[in-house]
Formats: sequence, C-alpha cells, structure tokens
Amino acid sequence: MVKSKGTLEAELSKALTHWEKNYLGRGSVSVKSDILRDMIIVILQGILTQAEYALCQDKEGLLSVKEVRNSLVESGLEDLKEIVLTITGQEVVNFHTDISTQTGERVMVFKLSNDLQSQFS
Repeated sequence: MVKSKGTLEAELSKALTHWEKNYLGRGSVSVKSDILRDMIIVILQGILTQAEYALCQDKEGLLSVKEVRNSLVESGLEDLKEIVLTITGQEVVNFHTDISTQTGERVMVFKLSNDLQSQFS
C-alpha cells in the first residue's frame, strides 16, 4: 500500500524526534515536517536548554550556541540522510539548517534527488 503524504510527514517527524533524543541527548517540544516539491522542511521547536538561552544574552554567547548546535547536527548528517532515505525512498542531495536563538526553533531543509510531492497528486 502506498503511504499518504501526511503519513510520510508524520513518520519523518517521529524519526527525527527519536534521532534527536538518541544522538543529541534530548528532543524538541514539537516537530512538524512538510514535503514540498523536492524538499522536506522540518521545524523543531523548543530545542534550546535554559542554560543556552542564558548564554544567548550577548552576541558572543549567541554565536557560540549557534555554532555548537549546528556542528552537532552536521556531525549526525549521515544518520539524518539515512532516515530520510529509509522513510521516503529518496536520496538527500543537500542539507541546510539554522537555529533561532530567540525562539529556540530549528529549521532543517532536506533537498531530495527527485520531486517527492508529485507522487501524491
């Protein structure tokens, strides 16, 4: 049976939450994944700790938190690519991420080898 777009998005969100908890030591408060053309856009909310928010009060601390958090995610990129491939059958050709130190929200964008959304029309 072919899975729906919503089912794949939910599976991605669940798998990414699981990866966060296992790899980074804690998960986000909420995760929302959206398949858009040849991309998967993931919004993770509530990922910063209280200590990280405190560090972000000045520019030096803010940049440090961003750099460390992005490096941690990048170091697990092969796992993330494997999760996407396993769930969607699509290879990740590019990955972008950033974090807001104001809101504690992370955005991940997985660029896929093909237009995944077109499979659901």
